[in-house]
Amino acid sequence: MFRWARRDLTGNFPGIAWWFAASLLALLVLAGFPAKTRAEPLLDRYLELAQPSELVPGADSYGPVRGDLPVAPALKDGKPVGWVFLTSDFVPTAGYSGKPIHILAGVSDEAVITGVRLVKHSEPIVLVGIPEARIREVTEKYAGLDLRKEASSEKEEHELDIVSGATVTIMIIDDSIVRAGIKVAKALSLGGLTPDTETVAARRSVDRGVDAVEDWQTLTGDGSVRHFTLDVETINADFAALGDPRAGAHTEPGPDSDAYIDVWTALVSQPAIGRSLLGDAEYANLKALLKDGDEAILVAGRGRWSFKGSGYVRGGIFDRIQVIQGDISHRFRDREHRRVGRLAAAGAPDMTETDVFIIPQKAGFDAAAPWRLQMLVQRPVGAIDKLFLNYDLGYDLPDRFLVAQEAPAVAAPAARPSAEESAVAIRDALWLRIWDAKRNEVVILGLGLAFLTGIFFFQTIATRNERVFNIIRTAFLVFTLVFIGWYANAQLSVVNVLAVFSALVSDFRWETFLMDPLLFVMWFAVAAALLFWARGAYCGWLCPFGALQELSNKIARLLRVPQVTLPWGLHERLWPVKYVIFLGLFGMSLYSLEMAEHYAEIEPFKTAIILKFDRPWPYVLFALAMLAPGLFIERFYCRYVCPLGGGLAIPARLHMFRWLKRYKECGNPCQVCAHDCPVQAIHPTGEINPNECISCLNCQVLYQHTAKCPVVVAKIKKRERFEKQNGLAPSGSGQPPVNYKPKANAPAASNL
Repeated sequence: MFRWARRDLTGNFPGIAWWFAASLLALLVLAGFPAKTRAEPLLDRYLELAQPSELVPGADSYGPVRGDLPVAPALKDGKPVGWVFLTSDFVPTAGYSGKPIHILAGVSDEAVITGVRLVKHSEPIVLVGIPEARIREVTEKYAGLDLRKEASSEKEEHELDIVSGATVTIMIIDDSIVRAGIKVAKALSLGGLTPDTETVAARRSVDRGVDAVEDWQTLTGDGSVRHFTLDVETINADFAALGDPRAGAHTEPGPDSDAYIDVWTALVSQPAIGRSLLGDAEYANLKALLKDGDEAILVAGRGRWSFKGSGYVRGGIFDRIQVIQGDISHRFRDREHRRVGRLAAAGAPDMTETDVFIIPQKAGFDAAAPWRLQMLVQRPVGAIDKLFLNYDLGYDLPDRFLVAQEAPAVAAPAARPSAEESAVAIRDALWLRIWDAKRNEVVILGLGLAFLTGIFFFQTIATRNERVFNIIRTAFLVFTLVFIGWYANAQLSVVNVLAVFSALVSDFRWETFLMDPLLFVMWFAVAAALLFWARGAYCGWLCPFGALQELSNKIARLLRVPQVTLPWGLHERLWPVKYVIFLGLFGMSLYSLEMAEHYAEIEPFKTAIILKFDRPWPYVLFALAMLAPGLFIERFYCRYVCPLGGGLAIPARLHMFRWLKRYKECGNPCQVCAHDCPVQAIHPTGEINPNECISCLNCQVLYQHTAKCPVVVAKIKKRERFEKQNGLAPSGSGQPPVNYKPKANAPAASNL
């Protein structure tokens, strides 16, 4: 089925091209092996991106980062006037994209935030018509925030300035600044705050032994179930109090006494509360879902306001509610959510939505301590503009469900982890949490890759029936475009290649490349595919933009749009364009990765796939301009422009196997495959160019075709003459004779 490639690779490549190809392949394969993570805090990496005076007014320099805590003193004439920290050194900061949002902040000795600077993020939502300057403007407003009030108050003292279209991103930024700031202020004893200490003997835990079933009146009477309600008149007044004149023109219609927010919450991981509200069967199901240390709360509502919100439908994030406890907060994802049909407690009212949310053990939530459910209410006041309000529903577990913990025997205090170890632990927990949240998407992608691998390994069987194979290929292209591209946003880019190379020669951090599970899996698959099938496995099957081109061309053909075949000479001379673009971007990245990322917009992938054309008109116009020629010339962009395809083609020359079967007649005299190749990757002399082949397997369909392949047709006719001459009954199979063995991989007939 295959054979080893017999050629002197060093003889086929100039020295620099061989070095470049080997290096690029090594970068891709490296994604499959662990690398040692550097243990220093991230603050060292980002401190130079902001001037001292931007974070602490009057400061003219930074002191060295402390060894016991990842903070640096801000100095004026050599004397400390404040402290600077990076939020992601203290709290998980995974944004809507699943990648960290890094924010530098300054804090004074009075525990007041003195300045904030957003230094790094990967939030695609910020690119959808939202200027980054708007996000930076919001972060800079945190200057003046008093962390003492935030640490001591059960309700946040500051207003949350939400940017329409970036709700989750802003909420995460707010959480990270406030929570990290409180941790820094307590650790440094700023403004009278002191490090958190507790007496073990005084601590209490949830008593799981109390499990008596009780009615709704009892549960609400002792605070086992807490309630928050707000009528229409009050919500209109609260929005009017914001001072925005647009709020008055978009009021909630009456009657004013109607409940706008009507929400109940309870800790249903406590057996008595859980059994009472959920019923024995539903509570048993919940217990099966909970892992050690997990807790669960119930949220139920029947007002006009829904606690689920648009984020639940759009991306699996509940952007309207979060649990806050001290300096930690937890926002729920879809996999932490279960619907409940109805409340089981006797006398419970009917609810329009009743759901259970799981708080994982790694969130650090203490069910025995007070917490609050924070609710975000939004009001549209324009085509895309909205106003926002926050409300809190506090919760304390009743004393009858709590039990005092006994003081353990006095033991030598455990060694406190260093700041470096803590920073590494936070980052490790972050990527693990992201992989856990993306588990379903990873499984689906893995199944798709396994299916594609089967097609390639058993391509003779897969391509035997032309009609069936065309259905399979079209279906897989739809899967690539819709799931891998538009849903999972796993579109690879030349920027990924440049970023890996830049990280290797500067500051490689393993966890950085684990932050996006689907992209990681895709790159691992591409690295393996380059060794087996060259670049065609990705370009022809797994690239969402390539799938969009091919599917749009199929539609154009159905609409009888005329197709254009470029003369071979012109076609061959256009091939190098994509390599020139790739090498230009690669060389540019050696000088400035940011500049290379900017010019990598020559890839319309972000516009067409990641952002689904929801972008300013110049980007949309460019993406359409790249797609339009593909209606007449199949995969025009792939053939001549794509820098990623050019970058993958270089290491693809190292592939070890030849899979595509050829007859000795291919190219001389037969030209059927060459004329029928969708991307003109077959030379007139019969060789398949591995740099241009997209492994669509069209030539393998023709290889077995009993009506289109002249070689197969001739063999069938020869067999029929033999049967007629010898008086044998015609087989009528339409297939080559059983003893017919075509000469596959004829010398000089294929490079694959």
